[in-house]
Amino acid sequence: MDVWGKFCGFLLRKVMGWTTVDEPLPDDKCILLGVPHTSIWDFFVSYLYYRSFGEHAKCMIKKELFFPPLGWILRAMGGIPVDRSSPTNMLRSVIEEMERPGRFHLAIAPEGTRKPVRTWKTGFHLIAREANVPVCMGFFDWGTKRVGRGQVFPLTDDARADMKKIQEIYEQMHLTGKHPEKYITH
Repeated sequence: MDVWGKFCGFLLRKVMGWTTVDEPLPDDKCILLGVPHTSIWDFFVSYLYYRSFGEHAKCMIKKELFFPPLGWILRAMGGIPVDRSSPTNMLRSVIEEMERPGRFHLAIAPEGTRKPVRTWKTGFHLIAREANVPVCMGFFDWGTKRVGRGQVFPLTDDARADMKKIQEIYEQMHLTGKHPEKYITH
């Protein structure tokens, strides 16, 4: 592992007091759900988690945040600027990226926002099915300060039914967001 990865692990575990539950998936390609997403700090915890294992993950971030110098930092941390005004084009470009050779782990917040929402977005489902990659039920629990990739969820052809099951599993995990009032599972 590189020096930066060790430093990220030190920051995450020793300075911030987080426990890593498991390692990133060894597969070259996967989608990692990040739940609950209630704060921009979730991105930093996830980044430190992945880097602490010497790994890199990508994350879709609204293009409006990619102005200098913040944009440079976000790109260095794996941020991919996305135009949310065209969801179809956005999904197609992510699928194409997933299909390229090489390692590509993509972190996605199915809530789609840091605001409380009852209906989660299913774009990750389409990406995973089209690119034939596994979906991990990643989590960051601010109540217990535990972070991990979670279980691999076996997708079916029914995105809505899968999303219902995914939300039920997350609800049974009793996770706490940094801002608990912004996390709704049912």
